[in-house]
Amino acid sequence: MTSLHTLIQTLDDWMQADSFKDYAPNGLQVEGRESIQKLALGVTASADVIEQAISWGADALLVHHGYFWKNETPTLTGMKGRRVRALIDNQMSLIAYHLPLDCHPEFGNNKTLLDQLDLAGGSPIEGEGGLLWSVPLNGRFTLDELAAQVHSRLDRAPLVIKSPRASESLNRLVICTGGAQDYLSKAHLYGADVYLSGEISERTTHEARELGLHYIAAGHHATERYGVQALGATIQHRLGLEVAFFDDHNPA
Repeated sequence: MTSLHTLIQTLDDWMQADSFKDYAPNGLQVEGRESIQKLALGVTASADVIEQAISWGADALLVHHGYFWKNETPTLTGMKGRRVRALIDNQMSLIAYHLPLDCHPEFGNNKTLLDQLDLAGGSPIEGEGGLLWSVPLNGRFTLDELAAQVHSRLDRAPLVIKSPRASESLNRLVICTGGAQDYLSKAHLYGADVYLSGEISERTTHEARELGLHYIAAGHHATERYGVQALGATIQHRLGLEVAFFDDHNPA
């Protein structure tokens, strides 16, 4: 057992949250009980994840996608009001880390996605703050083989855009989890012949074809399930808390 204050101090120190200009507040978003023994984990603080955490008896919920996003209405009404009310009624804290959890070199979403895909040798691209990672493939995969590995390891079929101007034999992969399809042109500048992220827009197909690199859209949710679990395992090991991951299936 530890105090909420100690947990937040520890996480803020690990995540270096103050060094990020983010789209939502990082760290403690809803304050619950002071003592923490059971910490629930999730990708997004949806109603389903909150209910699973309540049923388990969690003292706090740690997620990648929390609340209070830029340009979001600040009022606690409707869907958001119901979610926050469930947290407060059960004295359960909500803790969220967005970009810090994407970028962390040990348990960030980019790093842990590469681990899940069994792709060794990846590293953050200098100057991108950990948002973009590069992996030498050196011809070990064709595009179809890499897509099959993504499907197998993430248990989700990716959407694959083949560029007729790119090689079938892959030499360099660049990745950024989540909704980062618009970094495709950066991936091209960094020498990728295949770029992997979560989401896809209509324009992405045209850009990939014209720039001459393949694109794999592997799912926003599917690519961001692993960082929060790695962070939770570290918390369990170092702070001795009970930790459990609760998923809310999302094909997007």
